[in-house]
Amino acid sequence: MLLTVLGCSGSTPGPRAASSGYLLEAEGFLLCIELGNGVLAELQAVRDPFALDALLFSHLHPDHCADLSALTVLRRYHPAPSRDPRANRLPLYAPREAPDRFVAAYSPDATERATEDLGDIYDFRALTDGTVHIGPFEVTATVAAHPCEAYSFRIVHGGRSLVYTGDTGASRTLDRLAKSADVVLAEASWTHAEDRPPDLHMSGVDAGRLAQTAGTGRLLLTHVPPWTDGAAVLAEAGEEFAGPVQLVVQGESFEI
Repeated sequence: MLLTVLGCSGSTPGPRAASSGYLLEAEGFLLCIELGNGVLAELQAVRDPFALDALLFSHLHPDHCADLSALTVLRRYHPAPSRDPRANRLPLYAPREAPDRFVAAYSPDATERATEDLGDIYDFRALTDGTVHIGPFEVTATVAAHPCEAYSFRIVHGGRSLVYTGDTGASRTLDRLAKSADVVLAEASWTHAEDRPPDLHMSGVDAGRLAQTAGTGRLLLTHVPPWTDGAAVLAEAGEEFAGPVQLVVQGESFEI
């Protein structure tokens, strides 16, 4: 698997930094995970957006999905698409409210929203707690500790495994999902403090402990907001995890 970081700024885009977005490739299949603010621009810099084979969203906060509206405009109105978007509806795996939420974000008024469904270019598929196959990938979703319907994912291909936490607080469910994973891509939105709100985000300490407890091979830190000290988050994780740990940078790629 090849993982490319299209965006990794947490909660909001930063200066010249897109929000959450990742491209996962195997056997010529392109899976886009998240499509936050600014991610579509970064995607176009490395791949033809019409070549995407599926979309996967952990949850529906804007920093993870806002650019779906821009992708909709591109897929509906591009004068010369490389792949007919209506003959090739894009599978879109997301929480169950996704069709209504994306229509509301895209449509300008109530009259249009009453008749719009985006089903001409997307094939909406509601996520549940369990395993689905998306192209060559086996994707296991588990409910994440976050204020809205949200999921963490374990993605397996060719005997290799990537765990993407999405936005979540630390939990035993996440520990089990990450067990012996080759790579954990973990959000770390803040430095550690005992008074941090529960079931919202992880700190560098939480991410490091997750990787250490699960016995993962490598830890990649992401979703660090512009106002958080990334170096401090990285140092925290390194104190807890004995293996290799890295703070990802937009544009980087990783072989898994």
